[in-house]
Amino acid sequence: MNAPITVLKLNVQGQEAWRYQGHVLERGPTWVRLQAHFNRPDIAFMGILLKQGDRFVEEYYTDRWYNIFAIHDRDDDRLKGWYCNVARPAVWEGDDLLSYVDLALDLWVAPDGTQTVLDEDEFARLDLDPAVRARARAALEELQAHFAEKGTPGG
Repeated sequence: MNAPITVLKLNVQGQEAWRYQGHVLERGPTWVRLQAHFNRPDIAFMGILLKQGDRFVEEYYTDRWYNIFAIHDRDDDRLKGWYCNVARPAVWEGDDLLSYVDLALDLWVAPDGTQTVLDEDEFARLDLDPAVRARARAALEELQAHFAEKGTPGG
């Protein structure tokens, strides 16, 4: 496919928090896999260095409350781990714009399978109705179980 795509990360108020470009690798009826490159300065994160230009293979779903980013080193393409955002299902706006509402709760999965839940304090402070909060927690549990059972995203 390799069609260009713009990704918009929105906060819970629907305001743009981050925008970047990528390319569609594959697309199904309820999902898309795209490739993008980290567009921020190098930053230490969870014992690794996220480098500007690192390759992200990102999976978004219109029927799941999360997305998954496989992060590869810009220099040797080594897998650094998976960053999973708990978020409202992705929304297509035309063929070249995808947006999602980030719900702050995240899961980091290291290549050895070690899982770390991130930003629970930030999630607790969000003004969410109980049904959305419960759905977000269920999505986190689904991600944790998936990586515990299979070790890799997809499917």
